[in-house]
Amino acid sequence: MSGDVDGEGAQILTDLDAVGNTTKAITKGIAIATAVLAATALFGSYTDAIRTSLAENYAKFEADALVFNPGTLVGIIIGAAVVFMFSGLAINAVTRAAGAIVFEVRRQFRENPGIMEGTVRPEYGRVVDICTRDSLRELATPGLLAILAPIAVGFGLGVGPLAGYLAGAIATGTLMAIFLANSGGAWDNGKKLVEDGHYGGKGSEAHAATVIGDTVGDPFKDTAGPAINPLMKVMNLVALLIAPAVVSYSVGDHRNTPLRVTIAVVATVIIVAAVTFSKRKPIAVAGNDGDGANGVTEPTQAKVNA
Repeated sequence: MSGDVDGEGAQILTDLDAVGNTTKAITKGIAIATAVLAATALFGSYTDAIRTSLAENYAKFEADALVFNPGTLVGIIIGAAVVFMFSGLAINAVTRAAGAIVFEVRRQFRENPGIMEGTVRPEYGRVVDICTRDSLRELATPGLLAILAPIAVGFGLGVGPLAGYLAGAIATGTLMAIFLANSGGAWDNGKKLVEDGHYGGKGSEAHAATVIGDTVGDPFKDTAGPAINPLMKVMNLVALLIAPAVVSYSVGDHRNTPLRVTIAVVATVIIVAAVTFSKRKPIAVAGNDGDGANGVTEPTQAKVNA
């Protein structure tokens, strides 16, 4: 935070950073609250869409959507689980991107010793390229989960379980987002507290522990926590869009169970394949070939445990 500033100025900047972490957690809490309002409004729109599609059969849907209905309870559990899975995918994405940057920095230090001596300028563009490329690539799996999970539940289990799925996702997502934002900020400020001389100061075991906590807290408060807000909105919007089709293929004269099951299975398979691919995805640490094409030859494949 302080950079080249020393002494009292560095301490002031550190204190301001700690205050900023706290206020940022508060603003994220407000953002989460607005996301819940938007998700609740979309959930109401989903109910209206079901009412319009079912017409006189809506009373049966209300009975099917009761919490003590087994299908609805299964939907609630799946919705709650998806939030945790989404958060884990976001944190793992940060881990892989950070690992790629670490390998790139080590490569530059190894191949250009003058960087540490100040005689050679580092290749900042390579690091920025890794951040930009990985941020876009890692978005694919969580995005597919947010879009396809409601489709799998809706066509596989029906309109009642899909309503339970949305309710479980909203309830768990609200608490999870607040937890991630607050705990991440607390871990960051905990490190600053130790670095100020408390509990042994820098170099102590307490400091080593808070460094680990801060490392975990950054993806908590800056990635996984804020990402839950659009997750809830996207899932409710997808459910709203597919509601008429789910009703059409699961209720009435146009009921088509084989088609419903096929759609649900395809959506589930895509989710499983995307998650599996993201976990096994290697990190390419490229060397400089000097040909001016893309600067990538003989990539060294390194695995970062997700």
